[in-house]
This record gives sequence, structure tokens and C-alpha cells, in this order.
Amino acid sequence: MADRDTNFYYSFVVLPADKRAAILAVWDFCRAVDDAVDEASGGTSTPEGHAAAEAEIAKWRRELAVCYAGRTAETRQAKALAPWVAKFNLPRQSFEDVIDGVEMDLSRCRWATFDELYEYCLRVASAVGLVCIEIFGYRNAGCRQYAIELGVALQLTNILRDLGKDQRAGRLYLPQEDLARFDVSENDLRMGKMTNCVRALLDRQAHRVHEYYARADKVLPREDARNMVAARIMGAIYLDLLRKIERSDYAVFGEVVRLSRPRKAFVAARTWVGTMLGTGRR
Repeated sequence: MADRDTNFYYSFVVLPADKRAAILAVWDFCRAVDDAVDEASGGTSTPEGHAAAEAEIAKWRRELAVCYAGRTAETRQAKALAPWVAKFNLPRQSFEDVIDGVEMDLSRCRWATFDELYEYCLRVASAVGLVCIEIFGYRNAGCRQYAIELGVALQLTNILRDLGKDQRAGRLYLPQEDLARFDVSENDLRMGKMTNCVRALLDRQAHRVHEYYARADKVLPREDARNMVAARIMGAIYLDLLRKIERSDYAVFGEVVRLSRPRKAFVAARTWVGTMLGTGRR
């Protein structure tokens, strides 16, 4: 089961047992793919580490192919995923997109424009959402657009939350065009000093994230709101996290900003009740 310190735990617990098991299998598989870049040979800063990460990604592509071919997988994650592929008709292309997105981290650690970053978010986050909604079940195809918009919102929240941690790892996911617009250098961010320019830059990032949460809420077909309750809980928790980051005046350069377990449980319960009663909105 996902650890209660993750933001996903409180979304998963509302699902029936079979759907919860399927979602956890998807989550574990995608997490393992993501970890391939971060953990192979201690990172990708050396040729050896880069080669090891490429080998890990190739391994996960093979394991995905095995899942869809009905053969026996080698890894624990692929073995857990395989039974759900046919039962929920999980889209293979979305898993391929996730792997492609993770692979992007091998070739670049800066993003010139938001359009480039958006494509990355579609692959590493929205693609996961497009898998998950097949497990949740839906009647209106508009749920696919909901998964796309929410996925971008979640990933942009992660980027803002992890700004300091990513920088220490040599990565910066804020678009270079935004840094130039607000006259902020990468050194300004490394120093972690909250100047007016840095605050304006981060305000812009937060405003953009709010826009994607609003877009997700707007396109969600109301007849499928209950089917999407797990996704709505996840979105509500991440939105609450974004608001906490804003209230902290963007204290994202040191220790990672997190929500407490009681707070996540409260937001999850409030969202579940609101969704079941038909009153759950942003």
C-alpha cells in the first residue's frame, strides 16, 4: 500500500479493492520507471551513470512489452501490473509516454519555454492520469481532457514544491523564458533569497498552476464526478499544498513543504463528501 506520507494514499483508500490494487500497480510501475533515472549508478552526472539509466529505461520498455504480450515479467512491478492491463483495457501508449518523459530527463535539465515544459508534463503526469481514469471508469470522454489538465496541474505543483531539491540535483524545471521575463538568474535561485524579482517569478508559476486546476475542474463532466472522486481528492490535496507554498512566501529552497497527515485526511474527507453530495467544487 502507498505510504500515508505520500499525497496519493488518501486518494487510493476510497477505491474498491480491485481498483485500488490496479491503481497501486500502475503507481508502482511508473514510480519504478521514474526512479530509473534518479537511482541508476547514483545518478546521471557521469557517463557510467547515464549509461546505467539508459539501460534501466530499456529494461522497463521490455517489461511493458511483456505485460501486453501476456508473457511472464521479471520485475515485481511488471508482474503486479500485468493482470490489470486486459481487465481495464489500459492504454499502452500512455505507459510509453511516461517512459518517454522520464527519458527526456536524460538529455536535458533545462526548459527554454513553457510549451516545452508542457510537453514534458503531458508525458510524465497526464499520461498516468489517462491510465488511471480507465480504472476509475467513466461515461463521458471529456474525462480524458480532465486527466490531461489535472496531470499538468499536479506536475507543475511538484515542480514548484521541489524547486530547491531539483536545483541541488542540477535540474531546473522553471522555463528559461520566465526567468528572463522577471530578470532572475539561476544563481539568484541557488542563493534562495526572496527578492521582489524572485517572488514575482514564483507568483507567475503559482498563478499558472491555479489556471490548470481551474481548467481541470471546468472540463470534468459532472455525470462522472463520483467516478473521478479519487482523482478529485488527489487534486484537492495538491491544490491545498500549492496554497500552503504560497502562504509560506515560497519557502521552497530548503526543506520540502509538505502537508501533515491530518490535513491530507481532512482535505480528502471534505472532497469525498462534497463529491458524493454533488457540491464538491474548487
